[in-house]
Amino acid sequence: MSSEHPMIGRFREEHARLGGTGEIVILPDSVHTAVLAAEALGCEPGAIANSLLFDAGGSPVLILTSGAHRVDAALTAQRIGVDRLRRASPEFVREHTGQVIGGVSPLAHPAPVPTYLDPWLSRHPVVWAAAGHPAAVFSTTYDELLRLTGASVVEVE
Repeated sequence: MSSEHPMIGRFREEHARLGGTGEIVILPDSVHTAVLAAEALGCEPGAIANSLLFDAGGSPVLILTSGAHRVDAALTAQRIGVDRLRRASPEFVREHTGQVIGGVSPLAHPAPVPTYLDPWLSRHPVVWAAAGHPAAVFSTTYDELLRLTGASVVEVE
């Protein structure tokens, strides 16, 4: 697709390389929140895997959490063994993922990013996550998302 955004193309290539089986969907509008994505896809917000990048003392940490949860940064930092997790700035997000806030995918970053997965997502047979752009999402399962990302499981609340 020559008109496809380059970040979606990069995601598509990495998804295929890793053996992803889900469908990549380009929605007509940006879906930068779990509620908007769920409305567009006809699912519960809890089935949306929010990709939240945090700054852990200058190092990126990616938390994939259910759209039904908010990350308790202090508790999650303690659980993953870092001093502190701060929400990353837009510049930090772009530097470490090559993507923009609202479209950060769990895959296709310029370099590996330590990734953690909220086990709450396992309650949904189909999980949706960003595909490199605010209007692009892909379907997957909890187990496949765990495999594709090499994430560690962590309770975030």
